[in-house]
Order: sequence, then C-alpha cells, then structure tokens
Amino acid sequence: MKQLVVVAIGGNSIIKDNASQSVEHQQIAVKEVAETVLEMLSSDYDIVLTHGNGPQVGLDLRRAEIAHEKEGLPLTPLANCVADTQGGIGYLIQQALNNRLGKCGDKKAVTVITQVEVDKNDPNFTHPTKPIGAFFSAQQCEALKVAHPDWRFVEDSGRGYRRVVASPEPKRIVEADAISALIKQGFVVIGAGGGGIPVVRSEQGDYQSVDAVIDKDLSTALLAREVNADILVITTGVEKVCIHFGKPEQRAIDEVTVEQMARFSEEGHFPPGSMLPKITASLAFLRNGGKRVIITTPEKLPAALRGETGTHIVND
Repeated sequence: MKQLVVVAIGGNSIIKDNASQSVEHQQIAVKEVAETVLEMLSSDYDIVLTHGNGPQVGLDLRRAEIAHEKEGLPLTPLANCVADTQGGIGYLIQQALNNRLGKCGDKKAVTVITQVEVDKNDPNFTHPTKPIGAFFSAQQCEALKVAHPDWRFVEDSGRGYRRVVASPEPKRIVEADAISALIKQGFVVIGAGGGGIPVVRSEQGDYQSVDAVIDKDLSTALLAREVNADILVITTGVEKVCIHFGKPEQRAIDEVTVEQMARFSEEGHFPPGSMLPKITASLAFLRNGGKRVIITTPEKLPAALRGETGTHIVND
C-alpha cells in the first residue's frame, strides 16, 4: 500500500527574492518543484502538496491598496487576496505537473480552493505576528509607517523589514473530505494553499471570511492529520535543522524523537519567525498519529525520503 506524503512548499521557494517576483520567475521556480514531485511519484508515494504565499499575498494586498489610493478602485480584503493566491499559485503548480504527468502516465494534479476554520477570538487578531509581502530597508519601513500608521512591521531573519498581519491558529480544514476523496481517485492534490482561506462560523453555522493569513506549516500539519497522512514533509531554506544556529557549537540534527525535539524547542533553539512554527507543526502532527516528519530543502526532498539527508523527527 502506498504511503501518503503531505509536502509543504514555502512561498519563498516560488518567489526567491525581490528580483524574482514576476509570474515568469515564479513559473521557472514551480517547474523545479514539479521535477521534485515527479521523482517522488516514481518512488510510489501518494502526494498532497500545500504551499506558502507570504510574498505573493503581500504583493496582491499592496497592489489592491495602490489601486485604491491612485484610482479609487474597491479595496480587496486580505482573505480574498489569500483566495486569489491559492488559485494563482495552485494553477502554476498544477499546470507544471500536468504538463509532465501527461507524458508519464494517466495521473493528474488538481487544485482545491481550501477554507480553514479559525477561532474568531484568537488572540493573534489583536497581536499580529505573520510577516507578508516584500522586504523593506529600515528607511523604507519608517516611511511606510508614516504613510500607514496602522501597519505593523517586524525584522525578518536579517533580510529586512516586513509587514505583519494576524495569523490565527487553524482549527479545521473545511474541504478535508473532498481532498481525501481526490487522493483515493489517484490525484496529486494541491490544497490549503497559503495556509488556507481563514473563515469563522456564524451563530447560524455559515462560514464567513476574516482578514488574516494562517501559518501554512500549521495548516499543513492539520491537513496531514485530517487526511491520515503517513509522512509530513516541510521544505525550508536549510538541508537540516540545526541547534545553536550561527554559533561555534552549531550542530545539524539527523534523526530525533518527539521528546528530544520538544526539549530543543523549549530551550529556545528555534526563532519564532522562521523555524519554530515548523517544529510546532511537526510535533503536533506526530502527537496525533503521524509516523514521520522530514524537514529539508526542496531540492533534497527525494534524497530525504530515501533517508539520505534532512532532519527526521519520529515518535519516541
């Protein structure tokens, strides 16, 4: 029986820097992702892909704000920007995969526009933490604060300043049953893009969107649990997770138990804005029935699945 692997692709894997924001640059990056997925399929896995949208959703939101400021066009709510980037990035990945899959067999990729339920009382709505959009210099950041006093910024891993928005905890993947059905029919499913479109339930039971961006690693781990995945893969900018990062005693982690990784997290080895959400998501998946988590770079993913590299987190 095939193992089900859920793979989280970072939004920064598709927009690598401020000079690579065009759709043409993103298409090139997505083709590299597609090659990795094809290699995984050849190893006989069922695959679900999720992706980040941090750079893309920030660009969409800023584009809408400029259009409003300059031309008086209606503002696009942040939740709709999340939906737009789900469709846009999903389309690029789906097309790149299907262009290759059509030559290799009858397997097809499909994108599911995915809502994710959150708690309307989540404290992150009043204390936003999620960086989105482009990187700004300190000077640019100060100018934007003057122009937009309600905006909040954070320094992001030495790469510059980024705007931060609310990022509530995901509670339920609304389209999980549809994704499971598509997996059973043999599709490569692209879902929960950008962490999912955040929605809350009204007193009447209706879904209503809210302005936020959900952390894609937390949503991916939740999706992996809800579709009963065997392996969760989180791609990032490093081949292996390190403790004492940037210090003389820096050490890469090969295989580690849930208990050991939880201890490293409690000791403060992982920065809140970068590696910590990935570790938190990994531990949640494993504590709820998952078998293995792999953290590595996108290009090392096939080798990591063979056990040749990457950081592997397993149950005790």
